Amino acid sequence: MNELSASTVVVTGRDRGRLDAARDELGATAARLDLGDAEGVHRFFAELAAPVDHVLVAGGGPIYSPLVDMDFDLARGVLDEHLLGSLRIAKECASRVRPGGSLTYITGTYARRPGVGLSIAAVAAAALPSITANAAVEIAPVRVNAIAAGFVDTPLSARLLGDELERRREELRATLPIRRVVGPSDVAALALHLMTNTALTGATYDIDGGQQLIP
Repeated sequence: MNELSASTVVVTGRDRGRLDAARDELGATAARLDLGDAEGVHRFFAELAAPVDHVLVAGGGPIYSPLVDMDFDLARGVLDEHLLGSLRIAKECASRVRPGGSLTYITGTYARRPGVGLSIAAVAAAALPSITANAAVEIAPVRVNAIAAGFVDTPLSARLLGDELERRREELRATLPIRRVVGPSDVAALALHLMTNTALTGATYDIDGGQQLIP
């Protein structure tokens, strides 16, 4: 039995209903956590049984808004979660994650190509690789990596695209070099690899099916 299969999993989130559903599906322990709440982040890590093996940060979600319609108070909160929240987590991992353990961030590829409504998502995606590289140096021997995901066929994608979802799937199947759509299991497999391959730290890994190669 490997280290991960024998581990106790703790899932976190802000939405109680989704958190409880994830807990029940995974048979995990659940705790409410807001990346924008510095005291809450510190308290959460302080209450964990040390040492922690691996930390995966997949929140919070970006906002999509044209500049002319942007709610800057909302944007400020999202950037605080993504940027300062990522630093808060790294700070806590320095003393709570075992040597050789890992911290993995999940971000997007929005910084690659400009588009209407992508400014805040692009800022967050552009910043995470720098946070990752610097944290890998500062909190070593804890390893720090990031996953930059392109389109992933998730319920969130379905909510965002609505009636356009199937058209987008067909477009990707026809144009991506892998000739299929990236799914959650693909991202999970990469996350597990980053946790278990002890030679990897300080880098950001794309998982987009080759989308960035398409003109």
